[in-house]
Amino acid sequence: MLGRSLFGLLLASLPLLTSAATSWKQVKLGGGGGFVPGIVFSTKTKGVAYARTDIGGLYKLNSDDSWTPLLDWAGNDKWHDWGVDALALDPTNSNKVYIAVGMYTNSWDPNNGSILASSDGGSSWTEYPLSFKVGGNMPGRGIGERLAVDPNSPSILFFGARSGNGLWKSTNSGATWTKVTSFPSTGTYVQDPSSDYTADKVGLAWVTFDGSSSSSGSATKRIFVGVANVNSTSIYYTEDAGSTWAAVPGQPTTNNLPHKGVISPSEGLLYVTFNNNAGPYDGTTGSVQKYNIASKTWTDITPVSGSDLYFGFGGLGVDLQKPGTIMVAALNSWWPDGQIYRSTDSGATWSPLWSWASYPTENKYYSYDVSLAPWIGVTATDDTKQIGWMMECLVIDPFDSNHWLYGTGLTVYGGHDLLNWDSKHNVTLKSLADGIEETAVLGLISPPTGPQLLSAVGDVGGFAHSSLTTAPSTPFNTPLYGTTPDIDWAGQAPTNLVRIGNDATSTDRQVALSTDSGATWNQDYGAPTGIAGGKVALSASGDVVLWATSSNGVQVSRYTNAFTVVSSLPSSGVAIASDKVADSTFYAASGNKFYVSTDYGVTFTAKSATLGSSSTANDITVNVKVTGDVWVSTDTGLFHTTNSGTAFTTITGFGATWSISTGAPKTSGGYPSVFVIGTYNSVVGVYRSDDQGSTWTRLDDAAHGFGSASANVISGDQRTWGRVYVGTNGRGIFYGDENGSSTSTVNNDQVIFHDFVDPHQQHKFDHDSR
Repeated sequence: MLGRSLFGLLLASLPLLTSAATSWKQVKLGGGGGFVPGIVFSTKTKGVAYARTDIGGLYKLNSDDSWTPLLDWAGNDKWHDWGVDALALDPTNSNKVYIAVGMYTNSWDPNNGSILASSDGGSSWTEYPLSFKVGGNMPGRGIGERLAVDPNSPSILFFGARSGNGLWKSTNSGATWTKVTSFPSTGTYVQDPSSDYTADKVGLAWVTFDGSSSSSGSATKRIFVGVANVNSTSIYYTEDAGSTWAAVPGQPTTNNLPHKGVISPSEGLLYVTFNNNAGPYDGTTGSVQKYNIASKTWTDITPVSGSDLYFGFGGLGVDLQKPGTIMVAALNSWWPDGQIYRSTDSGATWSPLWSWASYPTENKYYSYDVSLAPWIGVTATDDTKQIGWMMECLVIDPFDSNHWLYGTGLTVYGGHDLLNWDSKHNVTLKSLADGIEETAVLGLISPPTGPQLLSAVGDVGGFAHSSLTTAPSTPFNTPLYGTTPDIDWAGQAPTNLVRIGNDATSTDRQVALSTDSGATWNQDYGAPTGIAGGKVALSASGDVVLWATSSNGVQVSRYTNAFTVVSSLPSSGVAIASDKVADSTFYAASGNKFYVSTDYGVTFTAKSATLGSSSTANDITVNVKVTGDVWVSTDTGLFHTTNSGTAFTTITGFGATWSISTGAPKTSGGYPSVFVIGTYNSVVGVYRSDDQGSTWTRLDDAAHGFGSASANVISGDQRTWGRVYVGTNGRGIFYGDENGSSTSTVNNDQVIFHDFVDPHQQHKFDHDSR
């Protein structure tokens, strides 16, 4: 009887919850937008390839050069699975794929890593937990691959771990792992001991099997392992399938952190790219070496020397169809451009992708094509790079010598006329990242006029999305911010916008204004230099900017006059918003306090009503048609006021909530829809209410988990009921449209979705940050 009584109370106290059949699609950028550290082709089946990213999961290549994401099911409890630190394919079965996942090895991620295994080309996965952390977004994430499958006995895998955890072996296709205690080194290289993020050991770099050392059915005897050591032994090998290990004789021991180790089977050579740092941002010298496995001799085949060698090397590709043909990528040549070298005689001679004609004119031995993502071609006036940076992976299709791909910090480049390099010394360099959407989205707005969506994005600035299905032609520019932390619109003049930048060292003011829905922008010269980041709000008429800066408190400016500090608000940890009707009114929240300004943001008054026991105010959104109708999300719940904070209603059922927004009402003239990324009855998800919070609909599903909830942003569409935009931390922007719903019941602290069956539950799937 007690159990029934508790159930009855719970059911009565929580708003009815439904799950919607929401149709989720990707807002198209078309060019990647982030770092692609690894691409691996199958040597078994033509056309099969996978690309790993540091914060955006794993992708599979399609026949039309586009890519399909494979880890979108990862939700808040598996957010770290979007950090893919290593990728391996079974050389005997192209449907078998293995990845090592985990985002950080420092305190930012409390979770140990896992090996995810798929036997159906990435359609479904089995998770095998590891006893240590994996760092998909840590220093050295471009070296590799750290994970490898034995080509002769494919149930055997080796994995080179970070953090001093050494070499590990599985004999049952990744299900269990045993440490190889006989391996002599765990890696000593640390990028920078002064920072929590960079102080961890990078560990082991790559594992490469020499398949020729054994026959099918027997464990491969000869294996090479690269280790993140510098100025000491960094490559080891075994001749007895891993029982004993020794240093490869004669190896270089200066500036010798090995980034890639690739065997050319028909030549009997191991090619290695070396760097004096782990990357992916650094690298100021290095070499390219080849090791003759039979004679045990090394040859330095570095393409350049002297003053021309101001970078190390990362990406390394071997043409299996044309023995002796190899390619290497500079890591990092930041100016005037990246560089790639190609040799057809095993490194005796090289040709570059560009060379100096007479300074500052370059001979470019390529044609440049960014038609799939035109915005990539819009850069700062002093940025001359096209070829790219952070070029840690470069691969040649093992079945097609014309087909090549390489990853950069921004996109995937490549083409289908690579042999023209040898005959004409000119190739097509095309952005081929269509389908890879790897941006970290920091802000979204959907005003009632102009482009349906505008985005604030990390690393690539942000966009006015005139189409959700076509890549933008240009990012926000003039000024061109590398990262746009936030964006807002004026409620009564919705073509008026404000955005902020994140570069306090720039001479550009980090506040920009637009009066034409983001088509053109001008710096707000009232903004001081040396201040950046944070959050921003624009008054209803567009004449006042309220700016919660990242480190200089909350500041306000009217009519582009000089910004002044708002001393009546805390200097940090403040959420802000503008009223969309009354130009003089702004709202703020910090801890459990709610503040209102009615004098254009100059002064704020704390209201007597509080936000319960909240210690962090996360977001504020408003009813765009009514003054004083405000919603606030905090670390303890969701709160609503209809009288400018004189009193608050606590929305029953919600725990921690993060980004919130309003959108078009379900019925004309009705109350706007409210969208929440938060925790409802202990279940983290994306929710919508069409009746001021009386009932809620869950919108995320088994195929769309959206990664880390607290890092995501949300915006309701002000024109189309039910449409919602979710910006993720690593998988770009999704938009969802209502397709219908089905009811659910609430039962003893669980939400039981009658039509929601997670196919990954059988694999223990029950959650990046750049």
